[in-house]
Amino acid sequence: MAEADPARLEAAAEAPPLRNKRNWPRLILMLAVPLLVVIGGAIFWFSLQGKVSTDNAYVKLDKVSVSAEIGGKIVDVAVREDQQVKAGDLLFRINPEPYQLQLQQADASIAAAQANVSALANASALSGADLTAARENIAFAKSTLARQRALWERGFTTKAALDAAEHQVASAEAQLELAVAKQREAGAKLATGAQVPGVNPQVAAGRAQRAVAELNLRRTEVRAPIGGTIAQADRLLPGQEAISGLPLVTIVASAGSYVEANFKETDLADMKVGQRAELRFDAYPGVKLKGHVAAIGAGTGSEFSVLPAQNATGNWVKVTQRVPVRIALDEPSPRPLIAGLSSKVTVYTAEAR
Repeated sequence: MAEADPARLEAAAEAPPLRNKRNWPRLILMLAVPLLVVIGGAIFWFSLQGKVSTDNAYVKLDKVSVSAEIGGKIVDVAVREDQQVKAGDLLFRINPEPYQLQLQQADASIAAAQANVSALANASALSGADLTAARENIAFAKSTLARQRALWERGFTTKAALDAAEHQVASAEAQLELAVAKQREAGAKLATGAQVPGVNPQVAAGRAQRAVAELNLRRTEVRAPIGGTIAQADRLLPGQEAISGLPLVTIVASAGSYVEANFKETDLADMKVGQRAELRFDAYPGVKLKGHVAAIGAGTGSEFSVLPAQNATGNWVKVTQRVPVRIALDEPSPRPLIAGLSSKVTVYTAEAR
């Protein structure tokens, strides 16, 4: 057997084992991965401090349901679905003929009341002629009675003639009282009350009736109360019967959009009105808007639901409640904000108001 080279043996003894060299990278990798996970988790945890977020948020716009204030058949429609309108623009018109007739009827009532006032003012009861005639009749009856009494005392007349003269005096006095009562009655009919001084009550009633008729006639033209976009106009058709108070069309306001974010109740500890907010929208991935907390709801969503939760049962399970928070926009959006769009809201609770 050949003798080994001493130099080679010495080099082999000094060299580290090959297995140890291969274990170092694996050991470094095994230590680095958990360390990176811890560092990443710490960075993520610190990034979440001082702010709360929710994707349970939606764009809101003011909506006005427009209905007719009077009933009648729709004869003209001036708008269509998705049309932009301004405040005061005509939406639709109701048949005005019945209300024009009411106006004419009110005019006739006023004319009749005025004619009645004129007739009362010229009545004989107010002229004083009846009173003068009644007083003359009394004077004549009294003189006749005096003559009959003188004749009765001398025995030149009968008892019947004396009684007739006394009856004539009593009748003339009664006629005077009747004339006075008629004059007072005629004056009372022409009197005016404290509610409408200087105007006859019948005339005032006719004028009030005419004002109502004019108001109803103006209401036959239904106009937009606000500016915005027409929606739900499918029921707005010529020939359809409009019922007072029944919504026929909706106007979605063009301005005044905001976001209603439903935060968990556990997120409200540090939230205050005025804190800065950031908004993103699912429909527009590249749009990011600035806003602020405008108001925090007075109750949870379940409190204002149609059927509020009844927790006084044996099946109660605690559920984290959501509280609506109104987020106002601090800048205009480059894209149209449609009512109901989904949004993600982040509120920076660590910042001062």
